[in-house]
Amino acid sequence: MRFGLFVPQGWRLDLAGIDPADHWATMLDLARFAEAGPFESIWVYDHFHTVPVPTDEATHEAWSLMAAFGAATRRVRLGQMCTCMGYRNPAYLAKVAATIDVISGGRVEMGIGAGWYEHEWRAYGYGFPSAGERLGQLEEGVRIMRDLWTTGTATLQGRHYQVDGAICRPLPLQDGGIPLWIAGGGEKKTLRIAARFAAYTNFAGNPGEFEHKSEVLAAHCRDLGTDFDAIVRSANYNVVIGETEKDVRDRLSWMRSHHAKYVPGDRVDAMIAAAERGPLVGTPERIVERLTELRDLGMTYAITNFAEAAYDRSGIELFTNKVVPALS
Repeated sequence: MRFGLFVPQGWRLDLAGIDPADHWATMLDLARFAEAGPFESIWVYDHFHTVPVPTDEATHEAWSLMAAFGAATRRVRLGQMCTCMGYRNPAYLAKVAATIDVISGGRVEMGIGAGWYEHEWRAYGYGFPSAGERLGQLEEGVRIMRDLWTTGTATLQGRHYQVDGAICRPLPLQDGGIPLWIAGGGEKKTLRIAARFAAYTNFAGNPGEFEHKSEVLAAHCRDLGTDFDAIVRSANYNVVIGETEKDVRDRLSWMRSHHAKYVPGDRVDAMIAAAERGPLVGTPERIVERLTELRDLGMTYAITNFAEAAYDRSGIELFTNKVVPALS
């Protein structure tokens, strides 16, 4: 099994309480920690406002971080989970990503999806198109990016995007262009787009839903004549780990007290309840058991998030020392 690590960037209030002047040093230190360890990749989210509610706490922009990490690291691959197609013109985004691929020596991944955070869309003046329109943007945008990265040019007179001889030079360093991660589990459209274009998918991480989404993806691949087995299936996980059950409860208590400073009480309650139900909550032995079950279902790439990462690395270290070796 392959592993990625989310670097805190503020979106999940995971830099709150740290002086903004120290944010980049905190993020870079964790990126280099990941690079020295067993993680194949580092990840950030593509969002502008914090969750579960918008606050005045910092949220750093994803593609700016990609460029910075590309220059400051040497081994780890660089991903976003996931870039919102509607936030940037796809030809421009393809150009940005190709430039960062050159800066990084060919390490960029393109996590891409249709977007969902309505408050953010409207606040930045993007409106909030229907789900169908957002998925239409995703499909057209992916086609434009694929053409720019493989041929160096793109022309498309689409419903959502129009490009006429757009040029992307230099090409990305990676043969065949930057790998596309189509994120989301929508069964009629998103997974069909994934079956057509994706090198990777990213959808629900609990066993039952993961198995069902995999079956839907496989059906789309059969219908389109694409190779289901060539698509790597990944999922994101909020990891709450402790040597003992008491340690796990203590970590959940820390999460509650930390978020209570910034989030209304009812939202904190909902957040902690969701965290408690997560697949990767428990002792190392329990987490290995659950990941083994998921691996047997075809989930071979786990992207992990540790809520406390900017403040306390003990959970990450426990995971890398006792969980990763058992799955490698």
